[in-house]
Amino acid sequence: MPNAAARLVLPLLALVPVGFLGLFFAWPVVSIVGIGLGGSGVTDVLTSADTWRLVAFTLGQAAAATLVAVLMGMPLAFVLARCNLPGVGLVRTLILVPFVLPTVVVGLAFRALLPDGGVLSIVLANAFFNVAVVARTVGGLWAHTDRRAEEAARSLGASRRRAFTSVVLPAIAPAVGSAAAVVFLFCATSFGVVLMLGGARYRTLETEIYLRTVDLFDLPGAAALSILQVVAVIAVLLVGAAARRRRETALKLRGRFETARRPTGGEWIVVGAAAAVVIALLVPIVGLIAKSLTTMDGWRALAGTGVDGTLEVSAWQAASNSVKAATDATILAMLLGVTAAVVLSQLRRGRAVLGETLDLALMLPLGVSAVTVGFGYLVTLGDLPFDLRTSPLLVPFAQALVITPLIVRTVLPVLRAIDERLRQAAGTLGAGPLRVWREVDLALAWRSLIAAAGFGYVVALGEFGATSFLARPDAPTLPVAIARLISRPGELNNEMAYAACVVLMLVTVLAVVLIERMTPAVGEF
Repeated sequence: MPNAAARLVLPLLALVPVGFLGLFFAWPVVSIVGIGLGGSGVTDVLTSADTWRLVAFTLGQAAAATLVAVLMGMPLAFVLARCNLPGVGLVRTLILVPFVLPTVVVGLAFRALLPDGGVLSIVLANAFFNVAVVARTVGGLWAHTDRRAEEAARSLGASRRRAFTSVVLPAIAPAVGSAAAVVFLFCATSFGVVLMLGGARYRTLETEIYLRTVDLFDLPGAAALSILQVVAVIAVLLVGAAARRRRETALKLRGRFETARRPTGGEWIVVGAAAAVVIALLVPIVGLIAKSLTTMDGWRALAGTGVDGTLEVSAWQAASNSVKAATDATILAMLLGVTAAVVLSQLRRGRAVLGETLDLALMLPLGVSAVTVGFGYLVTLGDLPFDLRTSPLLVPFAQALVITPLIVRTVLPVLRAIDERLRQAAGTLGAGPLRVWREVDLALAWRSLIAAAGFGYVVALGEFGATSFLARPDAPTLPVAIARLISRPGELNNEMAYAACVVLMLVTVLAVVLIERMTPAVGEF
C-alpha cells in the first residue's frame, strides 16, 4: 500500500483493532481498577508483606520455569536449525503440541504424575508449555547463521564450546532474549496450571486476583494486585519488544544459509539431549492417556452429567459448546489480528513510535488477568445499548481478545519480510490498496494466515481463564466442565475429567499436525 490511497485506508483499518481493544479490554479493565481504587484498603494491600511475597513467588516461579524452558529448548533449536536427520519434521510437530494444549489438560496430566503438586510441578508444567517457543524462535534465527564463522573459529584452535559461546551464542542472542521474554510473560500470568497444581498453598498474582474477585469479592485488593500485574507485564513486553527488534534486524541482515547437515562428533550429544527432551515432553501426555484408560467408565459417562448432576449438560454438549465458541472467536480474532498486522507492517520509520505503541497495546491482553477482564465485562457491558452480559457471544469475545496477539505475532513477521518494492511496483502499475494486498501480500502470506487461524482455534478451544468466569452453568465449554468435574467429589467425576482431557488433547494434536503439514515454519512461533 505505497500510494496516497493507502495512507487514507491505513487509519481506517487501525480503527478496527483499536476500537475492539478499547471497548472490550481497556474499558472493562479501567472500570474494575477504578471501582477497586475507589474503595479503602488498596494502600494496605500494596504495603503488605504478604503481597510482596506473592509477587516474589510469581516472579520466582516464572524465572525458574523460563530457565528450564530455555535449557530444554536450546538442544531442540539446534536440531531444528542445524541437523539433517530423519524425523526432524516430526520433532517440530511434537514439540508444538504442549504449547497449544489447554491448561486444564496439562494441569491434570502433571497432577497424575506428581500427585502432591507443589512448586516443582508448577515450574515443570509451565516450562512444558513453553519449550516450543524457545525451540522454534531460536531455531528460526539459528538457521540463518553461517556455519563458516564457527568453523573458522574451530580452525583457529577454539574448542567446540568456545566456538559456541564466542561465535554462535552472540549471533542467536536476540532470539534467545525474545523467546525468554515471551516465556516469562506466559509463566508469570499462568492461571489454570497454578490453580490446579498450587491449590490454596501456592498462589500467584493471577490466582490471587481470581480468589479476591470471585471468592472474597475484595475489589480493592484485586485492583491493587491488577495494577502490579499490569506494570510487570508492560515492563516484560518492553523488554520483549526490544529483543524482537534485534531479532528482526538480525534476520534482515542475513540470508538463509544451508546449515543443516548430518551431525558429527560431539554434536551427537546435543542430538541425544534433544531426544531426551522430546521424551520428557511426551511423558505427561502418555501418562494422561494411560490414566484415562485404566477404566472405561469415564468414557461411557461422557454422555451424562457426572455424579449427582455435577454438570448441567453432558460432556459431549460441553465439547460442542467449545467448538462453537472457538469458531466464533477465531473468525473475530482473524479479522482483528490480520488487520492489526497489516497496519503494523506499514508503520515504517516515520511512525515507528506509533507502531511500537500499538504493538504493545495489542500484546497487553496476554498479561492482564483474565478474571479482571471477565468481571469488567459483567460490570460495563450492561451500559451498552445492547446488553451483552447474557449473550452467547460474550465467551467468544473474551477468547478473541486472548488469541488476537498470537495471530498478530504469527502474521506480522511474514508481512514485514515481504519486499516493499513488490508493493511499490504493483502500485506504480495502477493497483489499488486492496488489489496490492490481494496480489502481493495475500499471495505470499497465505500460509501464515492458515497457521494463525489454526493456532488461534486450538488456543480458543482450550481457553480457561476468562471462559471459566464468563461461561454460564448451562453452557460450559469443555475445559470449564473438566474443572468442575475435578472440583467435585466422586471417582466417576475424576474418570470423566481424564477422558474429557484426552478428547480435548486429541483434537488439539490433530489440529497441530494438520497445521504443520500445510504451513511449516511460518510466523514467530
